[in-house]
Amino acid sequence: MSVAFEETVRSGLLVLHARTPLHPGTGTALGLVDLPVQRERFTGWPMIAGSAIKGVLRDACRRRSGAQPGQDAELTAVFGPDRPQESRLHAGAVSVTDARVLAFPVRSLRGVFAWVTCPTALERLSQDISWSGLQLNPPPLEREPDRNQALAASGDVVVSGGGVDSVVLEEFEFQRVGTCDALGRWFAQHIATDQLSSQRMASHLVILHDDDFSHFVQYSTEITARIRLEADSKTASEGGLFYEEFLPAETVLYSVLIANRTRDKAAQQWGASQVLGYLKEKLPPVLQVGGDETVGKGFCTVRLIS
Repeated sequence: MSVAFEETVRSGLLVLHARTPLHPGTGTALGLVDLPVQRERFTGWPMIAGSAIKGVLRDACRRRSGAQPGQDAELTAVFGPDRPQESRLHAGAVSVTDARVLAFPVRSLRGVFAWVTCPTALERLSQDISWSGLQLNPPPLEREPDRNQALAASGDVVVSGGGVDSVVLEEFEFQRVGTCDALGRWFAQHIATDQLSSQRMASHLVILHDDDFSHFVQYSTEITARIRLEADSKTASEGGLFYEEFLPAETVLYSVLIANRTRDKAAQQWGASQVLGYLKEKLPPVLQVGGDETVGKGFCTVRLIS
């Protein structure tokens, strides 16, 4: 049965818009990049584990309430006990899915940069909206681009010459074969987290073939060399050089939140609507997600759509 038909369940779409480079890390790796970002096993696309997002949401709600850890009954009812020895008492009332990449920023010859996405990413978004019962209904594409083709929302990222319109992203040229104006307006209305991003998304959205999109999200991330220095000599420590991967600023991801009725019998009982309302009330406009918080990484503007 779809959760859309269960009266005890409410859903929301959490949009994360990275404002600084974002490192949802996986720990150390054996490849060229010592600290890679999380990726889906079957697509290779970036993601953020639902457990990480739930932890960030819990901490943000606790900070907004001003309570000490373990002393907020409402927080405990919504997210569950925070002590391992109390985890058997009851589960939390909110479920959080892994965050999927929806739009990825790529350098453009015109318009500085474009947000690129693809038919499969949009289809997965539509499926997530459908099964969760949200009434958003993104418009369909007028056509699906082939390899080396693109649909562009407007002329702001289009290069014209010799009677041919193209979109040039990084060192690759894509022939413009159609528009995605309706989808660009839908992104501006439902996905953008602020007015300036809304205006830009409407004109800088580009739809690529799935394979072309996969290339950019796998090979156009930021790789940063970092070094650890000796405290006294200020010279590089032996073995202190490492490489870290970041999702670039302006990356857009989304996660589905499923709110249930509270299960804490010792506290006031809330329905799913009250749980979702609590999240919307406590959710701050900016969240820090992933590693390297003290060097300014991972700050995201957020939007919860229900």
